[in-house]
Amino acid sequence: MNTYSLTLNNSQGTGGPVKIDLLNVKKAAMILRAVNHKLRQQILKLIDEEGKITVTELYVKLRLEQSVASQHLAILRKAGFVITARDGKFIHYSVNINRIKELNKFTDELLG
Repeated sequence: MNTYSLTLNNSQGTGGPVKIDLLNVKKAAMILRAVNHKLRQQILKLIDEEGKITVTELYVKLRLEQSVASQHLAILRKAGFVITARDGKFIHYSVNINRIKELNKFTDELLG
């Protein structure tokens, strides 16, 4: 068996075998996990309210350690929920609204 896929024989008889791409499932789970965290939800809300924010402004307003704020921003950035723009020595974070819309569409389809 390939460690990145799973093939089910579809014993219900409604067509041929069904293949599950486990790598994509794992990636989707990581994306969902990124936003399913209370602090990261607070971070997204604050960034949205401010429009754009630096890591310094973020950790001061949320009373976090700088390393904690940076770690959570990195998770959100990797999942595509925040985007960055460099302004000299500062990096400004903003919410990637299109990615949030994609997430909403995905979860609606998954649950619907």
